[in-house]
Amino acid sequence: MKKTLTILGFLAVFPAGVALADDDCFVPMADWQPRDAVQRLAEDSGWTVRRIKIDDGCYEIDGRDAEGRRIEVTVHPGTLEVIELEYEDDEDEDDRSRRDREQRSDD
Repeated sequence: MKKTLTILGFLAVFPAGVALADDDCFVPMADWQPRDAVQRLAEDSGWTVRRIKIDDGCYEIDGRDAEGRRIEVTVHPGTLEVIELEYEDDEDEDDRSRRDREQRSDD
């Protein structure tokens, strides 16, 4: 009986832990680093910033990396730790690739 209750207790708590493991930032605004510090982080990383916004309580940098690739970086507002860095596909490159394929198929 104890074993069953232990397992049920674990299963009841486990989904709550998974729900908390997302990339939202829960930091009081008083503990946030200023936007200028985020800009300096980007410059020190070799990124060109197009926009800094707030998304799900985190800073989000839209811009380009040192190689010119589009990036979206999620930054913790209190520690300025990079939580996630995504490389975005350029729509222009996709359009060019599609046109090149269509042109080759017409030949």
